[in-house]
Amino acid sequence: MQAVKFDCVIYNALILDGSGASAVRGDLAIHNGKIAALGDLANAESHQRFDAQGWVLAPGFIDVHTHDDIQVIRTPNMLPKISQGITTVIVGNCGISASPVTLKNGLPDPMNLLGTTEDFCFPDLASYKQAVNKMVPAVNVAALIGHTALRNNHMDSLDRSASDSEITAMREQLRAALNEGALGLSTGLAYASAISSSTDEVKQLAQELAAAGAIYTTHLRTEFDEIIAALDEAFAIGQSAKAPVIVSHLKCAGAGNWGRSGEVLQKIEQSAATHPIGCDCYPYSASSSTLDLQQVTSDFDIVITWSKPHPEQGGKKLADIAREWNTDLHSAAQQLQPAGAVYYGMSEADVQNILAHPLTMIGSDGLPVDPLPHPRLWGAFPRVLGHYSRDLKLFELAEAVRKMTRLSADRFGLDDRGRIEIGAAADLVIFDPATIKDTATFAQPQQLAEGIQAVWVNGVLTYHNKKITGKRAGKFLEKQRDLRIGFY
Repeated sequence: MQAVKFDCVIYNALILDGSGASAVRGDLAIHNGKIAALGDLANAESHQRFDAQGWVLAPGFIDVHTHDDIQVIRTPNMLPKISQGITTVIVGNCGISASPVTLKNGLPDPMNLLGTTEDFCFPDLASYKQAVNKMVPAVNVAALIGHTALRNNHMDSLDRSASDSEITAMREQLRAALNEGALGLSTGLAYASAISSSTDEVKQLAQELAAAGAIYTTHLRTEFDEIIAALDEAFAIGQSAKAPVIVSHLKCAGAGNWGRSGEVLQKIEQSAATHPIGCDCYPYSASSSTLDLQQVTSDFDIVITWSKPHPEQGGKKLADIAREWNTDLHSAAQQLQPAGAVYYGMSEADVQNILAHPLTMIGSDGLPVDPLPHPRLWGAFPRVLGHYSRDLKLFELAEAVRKMTRLSADRFGLDDRGRIEIGAAADLVIFDPATIKDTATFAQPQQLAEGIQAVWVNGVLTYHNKKITGKRAGKFLEKQRDLRIGFY
């Protein structure tokens, strides 16, 4: 006999539990923010009943690679994410995080991807965590600590490696954040603000990860010709620290690198045989970041998304701007800085190879403060489900869902997320597998996806029929377990 009256019963659903197993028809009950029952619940008592109409009911998607650090506080309805079925975002990627940050000499690139100087008001993770929970965003938030943020806190210049005393200060700050629930350390070694740091500097910082059972994620020192050496460096750092490694937005960048995904994936597989390694990927063959002079080339199109000194050039190709100004690409890029850009620098075949690999999770890498954002901000997850799974048949729907849910939750130790099982958090999404698709384009990137019918976060219906409900229940998620368990 049913002991309690459930808060809600979702019935007539095709359930994909996140494990990669085939779908089963059934019902699901929510009570006190948790999944309380599964099976045939036709006679169950509940305050609400929700007809899933035979659509897929899956765990809420986990976006493992975001730059939503400040956005979850400034714009807590998080429409670009909740409208994709995303219920948890992991922030602090690529070495840049909103906390712990104390700005001394302005905002170094690429921390400007997160917001303006005024937005960085969290000297420790505790204050950031408090701000997130006070705002109650539409999505849950878990955080990495950025290497570049730590460098900026303790160094007077970022164009060199840190001294022993600076590394000691950074380690103390990282240790405090890990004790407050951070998932681990992230680096962005390709950026000018971190590229001068030595491997030894990062290794010493990463020593803090072992005691905390935390993870190391990295935007590699290069994703271009020397990518194998960059992978070797990343794996050496992880092995030294006895910390799992996640390679961020894995790609083969640059025309000279196209076709190397097999070699890159083989390298990852070989290393993963003896050390816990994973990667994430977004489902597009163009990247987006700040305008980096090192990446300026005539080999592929580069489109400017914003420019502080020349905002009127947003949306134009760098080559066209250079022609208008009667100058070369590098000179034009220098005049535009600081600026943002989309780089059409990947092979679609490589993207598909990486996406399909069983170690690959899905991350959007969206840039919410960009005035002309890459469409991945609004469309990454539906694009995987629609374009790549349903239309191109790159992998089965159950595998696509696994890449967005259980695999991600397991990698980051979010043990009550990313799965449909009794006792797990009721982060849920209903979508129509026949119609789900991304509609965001490079020309019009701020477009709602089709086919996402309903989204619950911690048991609260937050998005329904392409509208936010006005009810939010997201919260800060602390690391739940030692991420090395099972490996060391």
